[in-house]
Amino acid sequence: MDRLLAHPEALLLASRASRPFISGLLEKVLDDLRRDFMAPSRQEFSEEEVTELVLQRLKIAYSKGLEPSLRRVINATGVVLHTNLGRAPLSSAALERVVEVARNYSNLEYVLEEGTRGRRDQHISGLLNQLLGCEQSIVVNNNAAALFLILNTLAGSGEVLISRGELIEIGDSFRIPEILEKSGAVLREVGTTNRTHLEDYRRAFNERARLVLRVHPSNFRVVGFASRPNLDELLKLCRELSIPLVEDLGSGCMADLAPFGIADEPTVRRSLEIGVPIVCFSGDKLLGGPQAGIVAGQAEWVGKMRSNPLYRALRVDKLTLAALEGTLLSYLVRPETPEVPAFRMIQLTSESIHRRSEAILAQLTNSHPGLDTCLVDGHSMIGGGSTPEHGLPTCLISLRSSSKSASEIERKLRNFNPPILTRIEKDCVLIDLRTVFPEEEPVLVKALLNL
Repeated sequence: MDRLLAHPEALLLASRASRPFISGLLEKVLDDLRRDFMAPSRQEFSEEEVTELVLQRLKIAYSKGLEPSLRRVINATGVVLHTNLGRAPLSSAALERVVEVARNYSNLEYVLEEGTRGRRDQHISGLLNQLLGCEQSIVVNNNAAALFLILNTLAGSGEVLISRGELIEIGDSFRIPEILEKSGAVLREVGTTNRTHLEDYRRAFNERARLVLRVHPSNFRVVGFASRPNLDELLKLCRELSIPLVEDLGSGCMADLAPFGIADEPTVRRSLEIGVPIVCFSGDKLLGGPQAGIVAGQAEWVGKMRSNPLYRALRVDKLTLAALEGTLLSYLVRPETPEVPAFRMIQLTSESIHRRSEAILAQLTNSHPGLDTCLVDGHSMIGGGSTPEHGLPTCLISLRSSSKSASEIERKLRNFNPPILTRIEKDCVLIDLRTVFPEEEPVLVKALLNL
């Protein structure tokens, strides 16, 4: 080990990083090499050859060791809000706000007009209140945290009434009943999986009931012989019982999606306008901003949550606030068609995607004799636990090779720099340009030419 660390090439690497870093890499290289030498098919090496082999592997380990693990990828899957790929990409306006705030000091908790200490949520609450028409709002680190804070604050150890059909799993094995339990609240199920009536809530109500929780089924739909009270009916009952109604809207839709054939995704503002006291939703789904959980509604209830010590533990940092502010300003300027990438992708027509796809195929003409390329009709998905029943008509680039399997093509694209993520259907690799930014198309063409 000492002789290897004293080698000029190892010393050069250590001068660029640090001796402990190089030592750690070298230990791993030697461990791997020992295992190789123990294999039945082992070869005989001289000391000089072993040294050369170790140094080669050390250089490779050094390069990989300094590579960021969190990397940019090109999303050619057609899933707009792909949870595994970071959900909503940020707008230029949001990125500009992040860079400005990150690069400099900011008035995060300072009131410039008065020269006094302020609250960090002052930068967002005014915007949210204006956009949503609510009295008060706060932001925490995700929607699960928002729901947890609501339940812990308003329910305590009391009961929360919720329909059995709304006891959903929100992803990564997190379930509404478990969030309820951890918050200290007691779950009181009403109705059945497919049908819940207003009287089910009324019969379940007792002196320990603290609130009614309504969860929007953003990541699934129950169809057929199914029903639940509408929002107006449930709100009227809650007023009669003198307990608040909390609506978890999940995806956080801010603009009407009906023009794109999606009529059953409720907007946050509508729920607040008809009188729902408290709503919560995500920032990085249909809103198109950073990961965040937003609570909005009546000051009486939201104010209590802000006073809960848990709020400080769940609050967001300055970069999230900056990105969220930039996103919300886009809605303020153009509420129906905000300059938000996820929303723009949803708006794209199949015809416009077809034209872009044709232009890419034209650049691949005769590039690979064994590669069969064509355009096929298909559907993109909004994803991110949103609008599960609705696909967006699109045009797909289909790839099939006589010499490579679909899995091999997919793997080669996935290992390109930057990685390109696609999908496989019926032994074909499919590329959906809905989720590929126009400026990424030259990189995609380069990768396809190198298959």
